[in-house]
Amino acid sequence: MTSAISLDGITKTFFQGKDDETRPGIEVLKGITLEVASGEFIALQGTSGSGKSTLLHIIGLLDRPTAGTYRLLGHDASHLDDDQQSDLRNKALGFVFQSFYLISYATALENVILPGLYSGRPRGELVARAEELLDRVGLSDRMNFKPSRLSGGQQQRVAMARAMLNKPQILLADEPTGQLDSTTSGDIMKLFHDVHDAGQTIVLVTHDEDVAREAGRIIRLHDGRIAEDVAV
Repeated sequence: MTSAISLDGITKTFFQGKDDETRPGIEVLKGITLEVASGEFIALQGTSGSGKSTLLHIIGLLDRPTAGTYRLLGHDASHLDDDQQSDLRNKALGFVFQSFYLISYATALENVILPGLYSGRPRGELVARAEELLDRVGLSDRMNFKPSRLSGGQQQRVAMARAMLNKPQILLADEPTGQLDSTTSGDIMKLFHDVHDAGQTIVLVTHDEDVAREAGRIIRLHDGRIAEDVAV
């Protein structure tokens, strides 16, 4: 299978002072080597401080590694400048976070449209795509509601629709069920399976063993290293 994500010897050190590498830093990732095939559904699992969110941020081009090589969909992301990384991120990746990050004064429809505003696509096309996605996640009757009128589960559905607007090849999720009850979490995970069945690669960060087992493969991190890589 084609590799979607290829990490080779990835390290990440956070230094105590801005741009000051003369002082000892905190090494969060300690040589991560990992291949994720196109179409895989993997879970990154570990306790707080294990490095799983830092690794996801590097995969999502939201941060750069201190050392190592990262290839995303065949592109050597390690050597792209900020503008090139931003362009690749917007075209290839969709993000779902624990805290939803919806704009409070915007409707569900307006929140979903947001990632496409700088794409140059006609607004009518964006609206049609957003309406299709909100219908797919079961919110066709909530399109004009603002986040304050939506439940936590509904807000996460809006966030998932937003993540899919630009038809990303890879969906990245950081604790997407962390603020949800078990029943709502199950509904959200069903949406992830629907997305995966449609061909998307998914990398999901979770501390929850039950959620991790929804994936096809679990990468367990401990103290910045891969402790276990198992098929489910």
